[in-house]
Amino acid sequence: MQAIHQSLQRNKQAKQQSANTPGPNRGKKPDFRVMLKNKEMQAALGSGLMMLIAWGIAPYFATLSVILYIAAYAIGGWTKAKEGIETLVKDRDLDVNLLMIAASLGAATIGYWNEGAMLIFIFALSGALESYATERSHKDISSLLALKPETALRIEDGQMNVVAIEDLKAGDLLLVKPGELIPADGVVYRGNSSINQASITGESMPVDKSTGDEVYAGTVNGEGALYVEVTKSAEGSLFGKIIKLVEEAQAEVPDSQRFMERFEGIYARIVVGVTLLVIAGTPLFLGWTWSEAFYKAMVFLVVASPCALVSSIMPVMLSAMSSSARRGILFKGGAHMENIARTKVVAFDKTGTLTMGTPQVTDILTASHVSREQLLSAVASVENLSMHPLALAIVEQANKESLPLQEAEHVQSITGHGIEGTVNGNVWMIGRLNGLPLEGAADWEKACARLEQEGKTISVVTVNGEFAGLIAMRDMIRPQAAAAVKKLESMGVQVAMLTGDRARSASVIARETGVSMVYADLLPEDKVKQVQALREQYGHVLMVGDGVNDAPALAAATVGMGMGLSGSGTAIEVADAVLMNDNIEEIAWVIGQARRAERTVKHNMWFAITVILALIAGNFLQDVALPLGVVGHEGSTILVILNGLRLLR
Repeated sequence: MQAIHQSLQRNKQAKQQSANTPGPNRGKKPDFRVMLKNKEMQAALGSGLMMLIAWGIAPYFATLSVILYIAAYAIGGWTKAKEGIETLVKDRDLDVNLLMIAASLGAATIGYWNEGAMLIFIFALSGALESYATERSHKDISSLLALKPETALRIEDGQMNVVAIEDLKAGDLLLVKPGELIPADGVVYRGNSSINQASITGESMPVDKSTGDEVYAGTVNGEGALYVEVTKSAEGSLFGKIIKLVEEAQAEVPDSQRFMERFEGIYARIVVGVTLLVIAGTPLFLGWTWSEAFYKAMVFLVVASPCALVSSIMPVMLSAMSSSARRGILFKGGAHMENIARTKVVAFDKTGTLTMGTPQVTDILTASHVSREQLLSAVASVENLSMHPLALAIVEQANKESLPLQEAEHVQSITGHGIEGTVNGNVWMIGRLNGLPLEGAADWEKACARLEQEGKTISVVTVNGEFAGLIAMRDMIRPQAAAAVKKLESMGVQVAMLTGDRARSASVIARETGVSMVYADLLPEDKVKQVQALREQYGHVLMVGDGVNDAPALAAATVGMGMGLSGSGTAIEVADAVLMNDNIEEIAWVIGQARRAERTVKHNMWFAITVILALIAGNFLQDVALPLGVVGHEGSTILVILNGLRLLR
């Protein structure tokens, strides 16, 4: 019982934490307390401390200072030396880690203990900053998953046992108590309750669940106890797919980084070759002394190493991904952040993306012998027994207006016409415009024409066979849709709408949102063809969609972005990025942030190349001292990393 109580407490705390979680912290700065907890940072600072102590006591205790320098080398350089040796042994390749360790040991062999220790310290410090950027990105991405069940109450042989969600399998029977998180995807075996599904489906209102209904992992049970039969393992659940997406985001690197990693191996060989040539060749051909040649070679080895170049990309991309995650945009990897910076066209699906995806009542027009309240109350009473989206919209409108839902009798669906039922002895029928002809004609036909031009769906209502009125409904535009389109166009990005809906409805939505290119009556395969046509004409295309039918187009686009709250599991799985909060106004921001990241990478690389060339030239033309070479080279590395960390804001 104690274990069960602890499980309930953890789930309750998770629920409260989710409810109290503030919006994305858009001005978040690097947390130095968290930075100091990083093991690499602790090693770097420890190395620096040993270096300072050794330097201070060197005039008085030479032997002890050497011992402390060796300790500084070991503390700061052990991890990097291990990585360099592993790369050399496993991949038979050289990397920047081995170059730096070789340079610091070379400095020590000619008596420059402090310079070698300084090189180790600054190199370790730059590595720790890059590691912090990586950890920060992973933390910010993972923090989007506010609800993650840890345990479940599984019923086995009449006993309740607390088990980890990883141990659940299809067919297990679980007890979910009021206020707990649903541990796994499944169906209700017994019980009734309301479920808050906002974390998965985006529904703002709790959904009533009873026997046979589907429930999702990570959603919150309401007031009733539920017995749930598991249908999917933790990995196969929709929640598990989102977690998998996070793991992919942590593993994938951008194309530019892959190129830099290949370049690093080639460049490292060139640096080692030139270093050996300077040591062996300059005494023979230029008359340098061996000690002078070795010193020059060590300075060259330090200043020519591509540390700053290697660090020009990933800290920038990781910081950009981290700041995007805090605003609700989750990328599967840095490659997609790179691609989205080059976006020329954003193609939106209509239903569920530019619109809310659920119809709402917009107009109620009544005949003279029927009041608005009477018509809406009666129609809602009949439609209350239907699960059709238009019926739900009418019932929701009646609830908004606090109108009573009365008992409806003899409710039946009439094929080709609509639905009818008896309320207070009167027979009410609700049906399509073409199924129930209007009476009284001209004025009502004008009203219907006007409503249809506004892209609305019209239902005709009759009572006892007489025309009673019209109810018009429409899928409502997202509040931020027009602003999102305007922001994109102000950035020079074209906006298109791809929809399977009718051209008239699509043109109305396009007019109200400001979309300039409209492609309607598209099947899923037609959307793919249109995305391909846009790519051929304009270049990079970002496709934004929410449904299973959007998945092929999402895959065909340069970058596919799924709607995280209202989107289907298939759309989330196929997409390269997920808009977790469904706020499409953030798309313009993330394109701007990606462009900023692209500019930062270019600036970093030009700066790094300039510093390397200047220091190499200074070494052979002006006799750059080893300490200056160390500070110049490693200082440039730290500067490009700090420049990348600016994108955390």
